[in-house]
Amino acid sequence: MKRNERKDFHEHFSKQMNEQEQAGRVVRSTHGIYSIATESKTYTGALSGRFHNEITENRDYPAVGDWVIFQPYDNNSKALIQRILQRRTLLSRKKAGAGNEEQTIAANIDAVFIVTALTKEFNVRRLERYVQQVYESGARPVVVCTKRDLCDTVTEKLWQVERVAPGVPVYAVDSLTGEGMVSLLKEVKEGETISLIGSSGVGKSTLINRLLHKEVQATKDVRESDDRGRHTTTHRELFELPGGAFVIDTPGMRELQLWGDQETIEGTFSDIEKWSQQCKFRDCQHEQEPGCAVQQAIAEGELEAERLNSFNKLKRELHRLELKDQYGTHRTNRMLHGPNKGKIYPS
Repeated sequence: MKRNERKDFHEHFSKQMNEQEQAGRVVRSTHGIYSIATESKTYTGALSGRFHNEITENRDYPAVGDWVIFQPYDNNSKALIQRILQRRTLLSRKKAGAGNEEQTIAANIDAVFIVTALTKEFNVRRLERYVQQVYESGARPVVVCTKRDLCDTVTEKLWQVERVAPGVPVYAVDSLTGEGMVSLLKEVKEGETISLIGSSGVGKSTLINRLLHKEVQATKDVRESDDRGRHTTTHRELFELPGGAFVIDTPGMRELQLWGDQETIEGTFSDIEKWSQQCKFRDCQHEQEPGCAVQQAIAEGELEAERLNSFNKLKRELHRLELKDQYGTHRTNRMLHGPNKGKIYPS
């Protein structure tokens, strides 16, 4: 955040604070311990007892990138977090497991760099999921393809990304040599906050080091068999870049389970939405209906059948998530798979 923006921020929220309270930003989070940065220093913080007792769901806990109100104690060396200030954006995912819990990743972010390697890890279906979750967060997605020096088909793979992420900026970089970084830096704007997400071993830590112009994140080699590596980043942390932007590094994800609703899926699959507007029937399911423009586009090679399959799969996944939130896991399973499949049970 620019200096004048920080000044405006403190002036805006000063009316919400008493004389003992301060405002700061969460720059690191690990096991309930938070690092809170102000203009003058960084505090080690924890939740106040009252705040902790008022929390009802996972998203109520502070996330890296959050602005919080805290009260210093212990000779102004530590902080008790009293509350979180209103978020502009929130990147999250469904927590791994059979439950229906949200896991927050980062808050108040302007852009998300979806990092993928141009090697064995490359998977356009996975990219669709990442793009969908970024649109859900309210931030803008950017796809960063690393390890371009290890790929002989860079142009072809970038074309594949553009096909599954229409309108999303795509860059190919070599973080070790810096090739491609000049173009990518157009997406790094003063005062904005960027979050990096992606699988283990795709080069997020190396990219962070390149952006910072110094080694702050440890890196490890990946396995040749599957191009994966162990998590070198074990916590979420915010860094300030030389040009005045901020970047949040996150641990690698083995899987990304979606969190949100079906409303944002139109942005992820804007190509299918464009074709669907030309269908004969407004409620066309793009299966065997007469006059289906989507199926015609597939037949003419304008649209891949796998793209439509992925669209339907993600819609079903988000629909199931909405049902689980409304009716619970057990009732949702009965509604979707039981003998009365499709029936809405009364409460």
